[in-house]
Amino acid sequence: MTKTLDVQVNAQSIAAFKKGYPLILKDVVVQPDVLKEDGTIIRLVDKYGKFIAKGYYGNQNKGVGWVLTRKDEEPIDFAFFESRMKSAFARRDLLMEDPETTAFRLFNGEGDGIGGLTIDYFDGYYVVSWYSEGIYSMKHHVYGVLDKLVEYKAIYEKKRFDGKGQYVEQDDFVKGTPGDFPIIVKENGMNFAVDLNDGAMTGIFLDQRDVRKAIRDNYAEGKNVLNTFSYTGAFSVAASLGGAVKTTSVDLAKRSLPKTIEQFSVNGIDYEQQDIKVMDVFDYFRYAKRHELKFDLVVLDPPSFARSKKHTFSTAKDYPALLQDAIAITAKKGIIVASTNNASFGMKKFKSFIEKAFSESGSTYKILEESSLPKDFRTNRDFPEFNYLKVVILQKLK
Repeated sequence: MTKTLDVQVNAQSIAAFKKGYPLILKDVVVQPDVLKEDGTIIRLVDKYGKFIAKGYYGNQNKGVGWVLTRKDEEPIDFAFFESRMKSAFARRDLLMEDPETTAFRLFNGEGDGIGGLTIDYFDGYYVVSWYSEGIYSMKHHVYGVLDKLVEYKAIYEKKRFDGKGQYVEQDDFVKGTPGDFPIIVKENGMNFAVDLNDGAMTGIFLDQRDVRKAIRDNYAEGKNVLNTFSYTGAFSVAASLGGAVKTTSVDLAKRSLPKTIEQFSVNGIDYEQQDIKVMDVFDYFRYAKRHELKFDLVVLDPPSFARSKKHTFSTAKDYPALLQDAIAITAKKGIIVASTNNASFGMKKFKSFIEKAFSESGSTYKILEESSLPKDFRTNRDFPEFNYLKVVILQKLK
């Protein structure tokens, strides 16, 4: 039986927990030294011992655990996991029935009621990601529920933690029949090759599904497109399928070249008619300026933090300068897709980065649309900090 421990939290945090805030931060725990064994069920109480909420202890980079229920009498057992997972799966029924989209987020952590756990679906294959030893200690419940509720080709897991709660990446086949990777999944009718046994990088970031569709349907036709930090070229594929005249994909990672060729190929696109450059994006910006290149559509979706031999980049401090580089090579009336997945700041701050970059560039712009996570990446609207994705599609006016 899982151990249960009463843990006192400070008075300032109680209102947030009662409102539904799910993350247990170390600094709200009055005596954090009592938290010793990952996976311990903890009852959050006030200084009088009055119950507030119940969750689990799991040290990770975001905090020391997650609230699971505000009902003291509700046990954290198989039935609990089944109820949360069954409800989450039902919310994705329309996606599950859509033959044009066969890859999406099936369970999204705290947004679906269990922080530290995500489940992604790839055409019959399930990928379960664990973000702490605490939630991983309850894996028998999750896999038992999957056995009960779904039919699967195979289940893979990704352990995104180490013993100190830091972010790492380990992946393993769990059960079923191992896949012959890559497999081809669909997203709004586009094909993408994915490998579920290759660390965090499956080949596609599922949270950008709506943005890829917008690029294909609304912005790419007739455009000369630059896709920076291009990874496997998914935005380039979307642009090409949307009628782009040409795409240029730029990424520093050597593996981006064969992976991008693969993504073009599975969509019947002649990759030799596209530019795929393995180089530092900052160097490419200098190259483009020197050669007076201009693009009609620029996709700017950098990692939150990146380091190369020449540069260290953080979106929190360097995005305005990066956007200035993009503005300089964007044609008049051109489109910039500005995106970040950095959870440390919100949309208001991100828009201030955009305003700063255009102001310092002596340019003007108008926002065409903005978006955040797609519906399958469910979040609590009362706590927007968990809705980490910020996308602003804008037009350079001069």
